[in-house]
Order: sequence, then C-alpha cells, then structure tokens
Amino acid sequence: MIQGSIVALVTPMNEDGSVDKASLKKLVEFHIEQGTDSLVAVGTTGESATLDEDEHCDFIESVVEYVDGRMPVIAGTGANSTREAIDLTERAKQAGADACLLVTPYYNKPTQEGLYLHHKAVAEAVDIPQILYNVPGRTACDMLPETIGRLAKIANIVGVKEATGDLQRVQQIRQLTGDDFAIYTGDDATSREFCLLGGNGSITVTGNVAPKLSHEMVTAAINGDRETAEAIDQKLAGLHKALFIQSNPIPVKWAVAEMGLMGQGIRLPMTWLTEDCYETVRQAMRQAGVI
Repeated sequence: MIQGSIVALVTPMNEDGSVDKASLKKLVEFHIEQGTDSLVAVGTTGESATLDEDEHCDFIESVVEYVDGRMPVIAGTGANSTREAIDLTERAKQAGADACLLVTPYYNKPTQEGLYLHHKAVAEAVDIPQILYNVPGRTACDMLPETIGRLAKIANIVGVKEATGDLQRVQQIRQLTGDDFAIYTGDDATSREFCLLGGNGSITVTGNVAPKLSHEMVTAAINGDRETAEAIDQKLAGLHKALFIQSNPIPVKWAVAEMGLMGQGIRLPMTWLTEDCYETVRQAMRQAGVI
C-alpha cells in the first residue's frame, strides 16, 4: 500500500505554456530529497484538463523516467468518457506507472450505478492498481461511500482519494472496505485529522511547497502521534489556506516558481496569480519556513 504524503505534482511550464522538462526533472529530485512518499503525475493540480492526450501520457512517462524507481508514481488517468479513461490508464501502465488515480466523471453527472459501472469497466480493462478520486467540488458528482464499498470488491481497485473534507467518511469508507483498502484525503486543511482517524495518507497540494513538513506531519498523524502532527500542521496551516486563495493550481504554481524551482507558466483558462495575492502566499510560505 502506498502511504504518506503523496504530492499532486504541478506541471512546470514555460511562459508560452509548453511543458518544461528541465524543471520537471529538478522538481522530481527536490521531492526525493525532501522525503515525499509518492508523486501524482497529471492530476487536477497538474492541469490534466488542459494537456492533450499525448502530452498527458508523455508527462507520465517522463516522471517515471526521472523518478527511476525511487518512489511510487501514481498517474492521473480519469476522464468523463469511460473509453478515454481506459485508454489513458492503459498508456500509463505501458509508461511504467505504479498505480492510476481516476477522478469521477465530471460535468455529465452520472448516477451511482453509472459511477460503479464506469470504474468497473476501467478496472477490468487495465490490470494496474487503481485509486478512485472523489472531489465533488470540482466534478459536480459525489461518489457515495456505499459505491466505494462496492468498487473495493474489485481486486485492482485498491484505494480512494476522498476530497470532500467530510471527516466522517473515513470511518464510513473503512467499515465498507476493510483495512487493506487505502483511504487518502485530498483536502489539505483536514488532512491531519483525516490521518489521525485512520486515513492512509494525503494527496496534497501543500506538499508541492513544503514537502518535508508535509511528509513529517502526515507520517506523525498516521502513526497516531497527535502532538507532533498538530505542532507541524500549525506551520502548514497558512499554506493550506493561501494555496486556494484562487483556483488550484494558480497559487501553488506561483509559490513553486517563487522558490526558484520552475518558471511562470500556466495554461488558459487558468491565469497567473494576481499581484494582490502575492503577499498572502508569501506570508504562508514564511510561516512554513520555505522562504
């Protein structure tokens, strides 16, 4: 089971919007040095919605190459078309990803039965560990714990990223799935409590900026060390908030660029962080000790 601080990696870009492979290699080394437990390539934070399919798959392949077996790589391969999700997942498997993260189909708002059949179809089509991803604030579609419980019976559906921020869901999902099913949070603000309640880790935006502290906080929480987790999380609290002052990944890309790890590139319809927000993010970065 992949556990710990799992960073939803930003996709570094040049100012013209092209993918910056040199900065990507630098970011991978940074996360390995800082103790990040795993990377998610091309998730929501990685601007999956604005990369075309070839770019998407090439990015996954590059992350796998640069990591070179030093940590697990989870590939974002979800889509609101089941056929497209199958294709992306197959290509991620061929690229050497360790697992795939599949967001619930967005915008078209399937029923719970539709969600079940969608994920079942992908799991049966591609033999790779698959992690469900529930983020109704982005998708307008909430995968209920009962549906997760049904899907957990499929052998290669091994976990869920539960990003509602509803802490009651940790125990609900655990009761419906069992101890060998990974339950990750996708909500940084509640990640400490989520892991203290029995979650297996955090798929984190904050970890892009403060990977060492994120790893230490999540590890302490998984191990039930509330005092340590709370002390570290106090340093991260500002980032948990400031990195969502505008739509993700706008603030986090600005912060990573401010750290000198990549340039100022983002793709429309996302825009660069507006100047009136700079000091808010900087102050949160100072609080975490990363600048």
